[in-house]
Amino acid sequence: MSEARKSYHHGNLRQALVEATLKLITERGPQGFTLAEAARQAGVSAAAPYRHFKGRDELIAEVARQGYLLFGDLLEHAYNEGKPTPLAAFSKVGRAYLAFAKRHPGHYIAMFESGVSLTGSTELAHASARAMGVMTRAAESLMAHLPASQRPPAVMVSHHIWAMSHGVVELFARGTPGGRAPFSPEDLLESGTGIYLRGLGIITD
Repeated sequence: MSEARKSYHHGNLRQALVEATLKLITERGPQGFTLAEAARQAGVSAAAPYRHFKGRDELIAEVARQGYLLFGDLLEHAYNEGKPTPLAAFSKVGRAYLAFAKRHPGHYIAMFESGVSLTGSTELAHASARAMGVMTRAAESLMAHLPASQRPPAVMVSHHIWAMSHGVVELFARGTPGGRAPFSPEDLLESGTGIYLRGLGIITD
């Protein structure tokens, strides 16, 4: 019996549908299945999902929301583990991004590749802002030693690192490691981040 079916038989239809959707997203992508297929995967009737979700997009948005909560927890843990060295904390947050994509591919795809609107749900927007706020906080800490006039906007820095991290995931962390580059995704992100931060004068060693 699947985890989704177990959840449903314990009375949690909503979460059963989320678990079923995670499996389908991982296997087929966010547009590769119907709401009826998610219901079938969860072991319920095609009409059952409408008790909780208006349609597939709303179900995917819930998967994304839960993903952002997990993502935020992982980034917070990485950031706190790297203290009190700002550079270590910043580096750990970047590696946590890659680790999340590897461990939770269904959530990651729902969050970043499904086209889900972060403004469509207050809860989703808050979960996303909290997670990405960790990256911005790590950037702020890393630049705290610079005079205020020489600091680039922390949000810009965090978004640049976000974009770089996402690029590494898409190009080098999917499929067989080393299939497209002779370096690990972690090494590619670390070296790219180092070049970027040195170019801004944030780190000099």
